[in-house]
Amino acid sequence: MDKAKDYSALKKFCLKEGIDLFGVADISQIRDEFKIAPKVSQGFDKAICLGVMLSGAVLSEIDIVPTRLYFHHYKIVNSFLDHIALRLSNIIQKKGFLALAVPATQIIDWGKNIGHLSHRKLGVLAGLGWIGRNNLLVNEKLGSQFRLVSVLTNMPLKINSPCEKGCGECRLCVKICPAGAIQETPADFSHIKCFEKLKGFQSQRQVEQFVCGVCVNACRGNKK
Repeated sequence: MDKAKDYSALKKFCLKEGIDLFGVADISQIRDEFKIAPKVSQGFDKAICLGVMLSGAVLSEIDIVPTRLYFHHYKIVNSFLDHIALRLSNIIQKKGFLALAVPATQIIDWGKNIGHLSHRKLGVLAGLGWIGRNNLLVNEKLGSQFRLVSVLTNMPLKINSPCEKGCGECRLCVKICPAGAIQETPADFSHIKCFEKLKGFQSQRQVEQFVCGVCVNACRGNKK
Protein backbone atom coordinates (compact mmCIF):
# COMPACT_ATOMS: atom_id res chain seq x y z
CA MET A 1 0.00 0.00 0.00
CA ASP A 2 1.01 3.61 -0.60
CA LYS A 3 1.15 5.12 2.92
CA ALA A 4 1.35 8.72 1.68
CA LYS A 5 -1.49 8.23 -0.80
CA ASP A 6 -3.81 6.68 1.80
CA TYR A 7 -2.86 9.40 4.31
CA SER A 8 -3.80 12.07 1.75
CA ALA A 9 -7.10 10.33 0.94
CA LEU A 10 -8.17 10.16 4.59
CA LYS A 11 -7.07 13.73 5.21
CA LYS A 12 -8.98 14.95 2.14
CA PHE A 13 -12.14 13.24 3.39
CA CYS A 14 -11.79 14.78 6.86
CA LEU A 15 -11.08 18.29 5.62
CA LYS A 16 -14.05 18.09 3.24
CA GLU A 17 -16.28 17.12 6.18
CA GLY A 18 -15.21 20.19 8.19
CA ILE A 19 -12.15 19.02 10.13
CA ASP A 20 -9.51 21.74 10.63
CA LEU A 21 -6.57 19.74 12.02
CA PHE A 22 -5.37 16.31 10.85
CA GLY A 23 -2.30 14.32 11.85
CA VAL A 24 -1.15 10.74 12.39
CA ALA A 25 0.85 9.66 15.45
CA ASP A 26 2.95 6.59 16.18
CA ILE A 27 1.50 5.13 19.41
CA SER A 28 3.54 1.94 19.63
CA GLN A 29 5.46 3.26 22.68
CA ILE A 30 2.48 4.62 24.65
CA ARG A 31 -0.27 2.02 24.19
CA ASP A 32 0.25 0.75 27.74
CA GLU A 33 -0.90 4.16 29.03
CA PHE A 34 -4.35 3.78 27.47
CA LYS A 35 -7.33 2.94 29.68
CA ILE A 36 -8.50 0.44 27.07
CA ALA A 37 -8.44 -3.35 27.39
CA PRO A 38 -4.92 -4.51 26.40
CA LYS A 39 -6.33 -7.21 24.13
CA VAL A 40 -7.89 -4.38 22.13
CA SER A 41 -5.25 -1.64 22.33
CA GLN A 42 -2.36 -3.93 21.34
CA GLY A 43 -3.89 -4.25 17.88
CA PHE A 44 -3.22 -0.60 17.08
CA ASP A 45 0.04 1.15 16.29
CA LYS A 46 -1.23 4.55 15.07
CA ALA A 47 -3.68 7.26 16.04
CA ILE A 48 -5.33 9.64 13.60
CA CYS A 49 -5.87 12.92 15.43
CA LEU A 50 -8.62 15.28 14.29
CA GLY A 51 -9.33 18.82 15.48
CA VAL A 52 -12.18 21.28 14.93
CA MET A 53 -11.89 25.00 15.58
CA LEU A 54 -14.15 26.54 18.20
CA SER A 55 -16.24 29.63 17.54
CA GLY A 56 -14.36 32.81 18.34
CA ALA A 57 -17.65 34.63 18.84
CA VAL A 58 -18.85 32.08 21.41
CA LEU A 59 -15.54 32.17 23.26
CA SER A 60 -15.46 35.98 23.28
CA GLU A 61 -18.51 35.99 25.57
CA ILE A 62 -16.45 34.27 28.29
CA ASP A 63 -14.95 36.63 30.86
CA ILE A 64 -14.00 34.92 34.13
CA VAL A 65 -16.78 32.33 34.15
CA PRO A 66 -18.09 29.88 31.51
CA THR A 67 -21.33 30.65 29.70
CA ARG A 68 -24.30 28.50 28.76
CA LEU A 69 -23.67 29.37 25.12
CA TYR A 70 -20.13 27.98 25.39
CA PHE A 71 -21.38 24.86 27.18
CA HIS A 72 -23.83 24.16 24.34
CA HIS A 73 -21.17 24.87 21.71
CA TYR A 74 -18.73 22.58 23.53
CA LYS A 75 -21.22 19.69 23.42
CA ILE A 76 -22.12 20.25 19.76
CA VAL A 77 -18.48 20.34 18.64
CA ASN A 78 -17.71 17.15 20.58
CA SER A 79 -20.70 15.45 18.98
CA PHE A 80 -19.56 16.58 15.52
CA LEU A 81 -16.07 15.20 16.15
CA ASP A 82 -17.46 11.86 17.34
CA HIS A 83 -19.61 11.68 14.20
CA ILE A 84 -16.65 12.26 11.86
CA ALA A 85 -14.45 9.86 13.82
CA LEU A 86 -17.11 7.15 13.47
CA ARG A 87 -17.36 7.71 9.72
CA LEU A 88 -13.58 7.65 9.37
CA SER A 89 -13.27 4.43 11.36
CA ASN A 90 -15.92 2.84 9.13
CA ILE A 91 -13.95 3.82 6.02
CA ILE A 92 -10.83 2.23 7.46
CA GLN A 93 -12.63 -0.96 8.48
CA LYS A 94 -14.10 -1.33 4.99
CA LYS A 95 -10.53 -1.30 3.69
CA GLY A 96 -9.82 -4.34 5.88
CA PHE A 97 -8.03 -2.69 8.81
CA LEU A 98 -8.79 -2.18 12.49
CA ALA A 99 -10.18 1.14 13.71
CA LEU A 100 -11.48 2.44 17.03
CA ALA A 101 -12.99 5.90 17.43
CA VAL A 102 -12.23 7.17 20.95
CA PRO A 103 -14.81 9.75 22.17
CA ALA A 104 -13.84 13.42 22.10
CA THR A 105 -14.78 13.74 25.76
CA GLN A 106 -15.41 10.82 28.09
CA ILE A 107 -13.73 11.30 31.45
CA ILE A 108 -12.99 8.28 33.63
CA ASP A 109 -11.51 10.21 36.57
CA TRP A 110 -12.48 13.90 36.88
CA GLY A 111 -10.10 14.55 39.76
CA LYS A 112 -7.13 13.58 37.62
CA ASN A 113 -8.79 14.62 34.35
CA ILE A 114 -8.18 11.18 32.82
CA GLY A 115 -10.04 9.66 29.88
CA HIS A 116 -9.45 6.47 27.89
CA LEU A 117 -6.37 8.17 26.49
CA SER A 118 -4.87 11.63 26.17
CA HIS A 119 -5.97 13.28 22.93
CA ARG A 120 -3.55 16.06 23.83
CA LYS A 121 -0.54 13.74 23.96
CA LEU A 122 -1.58 12.13 20.69
CA GLY A 123 -1.94 15.61 19.20
CA VAL A 124 1.68 16.41 20.13
CA LEU A 125 2.91 13.14 18.59
CA ALA A 126 0.84 13.86 15.45
CA GLY A 127 2.46 17.28 15.05
CA LEU A 128 -0.67 19.31 15.78
CA GLY A 129 0.82 21.34 18.64
CA TRP A 130 2.46 21.28 22.06
CA ILE A 131 1.24 21.05 25.65
CA GLY A 132 0.94 24.63 26.91
CA ARG A 133 1.09 26.08 30.39
CA ASN A 134 -2.70 25.67 30.48
CA ASN A 135 -2.16 21.89 30.20
CA LEU A 136 -4.04 21.91 26.89
CA LEU A 137 -2.80 21.22 23.39
CA VAL A 138 -1.74 24.49 21.79
CA ASN A 139 -1.67 24.85 18.00
CA GLU A 140 0.51 27.54 16.43
CA LYS A 141 -2.40 29.02 14.44
CA LEU A 142 -5.41 28.23 16.63
CA GLY A 143 -3.97 28.38 20.12
CA SER A 144 -6.15 26.14 22.32
CA GLN A 145 -9.37 27.15 20.56
CA PHE A 146 -10.25 23.73 19.18
CA ARG A 147 -11.48 20.32 20.27
CA LEU A 148 -9.93 16.91 19.51
CA VAL A 149 -10.91 13.34 18.77
CA SER A 150 -8.77 10.31 17.91
CA VAL A 151 -9.15 7.17 15.81
CA LEU A 152 -6.82 4.27 16.62
CA THR A 153 -5.86 2.06 13.69
CA ASN A 154 -3.33 -0.39 12.26
CA MET A 155 -3.74 0.92 8.70
CA PRO A 156 -0.36 1.67 7.05
CA LEU A 157 -0.17 5.48 6.93
CA LYS A 158 2.44 8.20 6.75
CA ILE A 159 3.42 9.32 10.26
CA ASN A 160 3.74 12.98 11.24
CA SER A 161 6.68 14.24 13.29
CA PRO A 162 6.01 15.30 16.90
CA CYS A 163 5.71 19.02 17.55
CA GLU A 164 8.65 20.53 19.45
CA LYS A 165 7.49 24.14 19.77
CA GLY A 166 6.31 25.89 22.92
CA CYS A 167 4.50 28.88 24.40
CA GLY A 168 7.59 31.09 24.52
CA GLU A 169 7.02 34.25 26.52
CA CYS A 170 3.21 34.09 26.41
CA ARG A 171 1.58 33.78 29.84
CA LEU A 172 -1.94 35.05 29.16
CA CYS A 173 -3.51 31.87 30.52
CA VAL A 174 -1.49 32.12 33.74
CA LYS A 175 -2.78 35.63 34.41
CA ILE A 176 -6.43 34.92 33.66
CA CYS A 177 -7.02 31.46 35.21
CA PRO A 178 -9.81 31.95 37.82
CA ALA A 179 -8.60 28.93 39.80
CA GLY A 180 -4.91 29.85 39.93
CA ALA A 181 -4.26 26.35 38.56
CA ILE A 182 -1.95 27.39 35.70
CA GLN A 183 1.70 27.83 36.59
CA GLU A 184 5.01 28.21 34.74
CA THR A 185 5.10 24.71 33.25
CA PRO A 186 2.47 22.10 32.31
CA ALA A 187 3.96 19.82 34.98
CA ASP A 188 3.03 22.40 37.62
CA PHE A 189 -0.61 22.58 36.52
CA SER A 190 -2.92 21.91 39.48
CA HIS A 191 -5.65 19.47 38.47
CA ILE A 192 -7.15 19.75 41.97
CA LYS A 193 -7.52 23.54 41.83
CA CYS A 194 -8.96 23.33 38.34
CA PHE A 195 -11.47 20.63 39.30
CA GLU A 196 -12.58 22.49 42.42
CA LYS A 197 -13.28 25.58 40.33
CA LEU A 198 -15.22 23.50 37.79
CA LYS A 199 -17.34 22.07 40.60
CA GLY A 200 -17.96 25.62 41.80
CA PHE A 201 -19.15 26.73 38.38
CA GLN A 202 -21.53 23.78 38.27
CA SER A 203 -22.90 24.34 41.78
CA GLN A 204 -23.52 28.00 40.91
CA ARG A 205 -25.53 26.82 37.88
CA GLN A 206 -23.17 28.53 35.47
CA VAL A 207 -23.11 25.30 33.42
CA GLU A 208 -24.44 21.75 33.87
CA GLN A 209 -21.11 20.00 33.32
CA PHE A 210 -17.49 20.49 34.34
CA VAL A 211 -16.33 23.01 31.71
CA CYS A 212 -14.66 26.40 31.96
CA GLY A 213 -13.19 27.88 28.75
CA VAL A 214 -11.51 30.92 30.34
CA CYS A 215 -7.96 29.88 29.38
CA VAL A 216 -9.21 28.58 26.01
CA ASN A 217 -10.49 32.06 25.19
CA ALA A 218 -7.15 33.57 26.21
CA CYS A 219 -5.01 31.14 24.15
CA ARG A 220 -5.46 32.29 20.54
CA GLY A 221 -2.23 31.34 18.79
CA ASN A 222 -1.42 33.49 15.76
CA LYS A 223 -4.98 34.87 15.87
CA LYS A 224 -4.02 37.11 18.81
